[in-house]
Amino acid sequence: MTSPVPAIVILGNGSLATARTIQQVYPGALIHGLAERVDGADRVYHEFGATLRELYQQGSPIIALCAAGIVIRTLAPLLLEKGAEPPVLVVAEDGSAVVPLLGGLGGVNVMAREIATHLHVAPAITTSGELRFGTCLLKPPSGYTLGDLELGKRFVSDLLAGETVRIEGEAPWLAQAQLPEDAQARLAVHVGHAERLPAPNELLIYPRSVLVAVSADIAELSSTIREALHRAGIAVQSLACLLAPDTAMANPALRDAALELGVPLRFAHADAGAGELARNAVEQPVSIEGDDSLAIVVAQEPLDPLQIGRPRGRLAVIGLGPGAAELMVPAVKAELARANDVLGYETYVRMAGPFRADQVLHCTDNREEMQRARHAFELAAQGRSVVVVSSGDPGVFAMAAAVLEALHESTDVHWHNVELEILPGVSASLATAAQAGAPLGHDFCVLSLSDNLKPWSIIEKRLDLAAQADLALAFYNPISRSRPWQLGQALEIVARHRAGQTPVVLGRDIGRPGQTLRVTTLAALTPDQVDMRTMVLVGSSTTSVFARAEGGEWVYTPRWYGAKP
Repeated sequence: MTSPVPAIVILGNGSLATARTIQQVYPGALIHGLAERVDGADRVYHEFGATLRELYQQGSPIIALCAAGIVIRTLAPLLLEKGAEPPVLVVAEDGSAVVPLLGGLGGVNVMAREIATHLHVAPAITTSGELRFGTCLLKPPSGYTLGDLELGKRFVSDLLAGETVRIEGEAPWLAQAQLPEDAQARLAVHVGHAERLPAPNELLIYPRSVLVAVSADIAELSSTIREALHRAGIAVQSLACLLAPDTAMANPALRDAALELGVPLRFAHADAGAGELARNAVEQPVSIEGDDSLAIVVAQEPLDPLQIGRPRGRLAVIGLGPGAAELMVPAVKAELARANDVLGYETYVRMAGPFRADQVLHCTDNREEMQRARHAFELAAQGRSVVVVSSGDPGVFAMAAAVLEALHESTDVHWHNVELEILPGVSASLATAAQAGAPLGHDFCVLSLSDNLKPWSIIEKRLDLAAQADLALAFYNPISRSRPWQLGQALEIVARHRAGQTPVVLGRDIGRPGQTLRVTTLAALTPDQVDMRTMVLVGSSTTSVFARAEGGEWVYTPRWYGAKP
């Protein structure tokens, strides 16, 4: 099973060398550096507290190169449920100390030892059980799961108080542990897939060695699976994954059952029933019982779901926002982190990085939208996790429409079985409006002035009607080298219905380095003040302008219209 990739967070350049050393232990980890204080970080952030809390809530292991107190105060409001926390460590700026803070059940001490070994120091591990026995009994290795955490805590307390223990079942990772073993001990570590009632004197550890194959629609699937496991005397905690025919990929009942049971959902090609499906999917010796609709497979060793069948392919169309990392929504960041393949116009793909070495980038020209969309479906249909990148919002003059059009035109069942999601972003018009104040505070119209994909006559008609309706206007693609006349004609149309003093906001590269914001008027605006990277916002008859205390102007369109409420 793949563990989450850690995030290395630093506050200054003095930590960068140590961070790079730690990065050698976790090659996929990205170094997050504080803006204006760190040169050469993989990602830049502007607020330490917000960044740390976001990473924690996403479940990312955190390696912070700073004082422990800063991290503790930052994360304190989030520390609600012990056992559901990602690993959090602090490392001295010079690498002289490694201190695990949180995530004892998430492998933080394992990480502390790995980092400390690489830095040639001793980790500051304080967990009593792990110091005494050399292992965390409440955190079994990958492929195994603990039965009951609360009973487990009492079990470890009894061991620490001086009791002995016996091992029942196969627990190879405990062979090197310093456990006080005694074949006649009252306490027992029991490892096996059989269903057992929890008892205070037993630490139950279940190997994830059971697979359930389903080949037909079954009502109340998760309950049916639980009942079938119970009848077979198998603990539900030993369930490693669900397996279904690839023809059922889009079946929501399967997805819901896997979520409720907390296991991966895998698919394989099958012409026969559930038993045959399962027999073909697992390579190691197994026992199988069930019928053509549902079969239970018990393997001799823990199963790796990644080696069984394949997942349902996923295609996410994301919006990066205007460019600034802090304006990218957390769901988009998480999607980029999980992606196998990233497709898009090269400029936007580079904005979305940096990427891990195992992520494949497919950069294309900005005019190849349909080819890009079809390529994305081809990759996702193979079971890969694919991201198509847009700037701003993917549904505003961007890739979401092209992806949906490609799917609409396709009769390929594998494309339609792909899990498709559109994740929003902050559009250029909204980012520019926010910088200026609230020029789009009332009804507004968004128009592209490019006639590449629609005739200019349509643009003229829409412009005229929107201007007549006294809507605030947002112009995308206002001008280009091949069509320098577009904006001039658009302004002439708007001027038929708007006063010359109507406020106009010009935002260039908002959210990116070198951004500029200007406030002018409709009468003073000329096409030479605008280029393809400029967002043009034209106010309505109620749009107002007033001075900012620090210089410049605020622009807003009030929520009321006509008589002031």
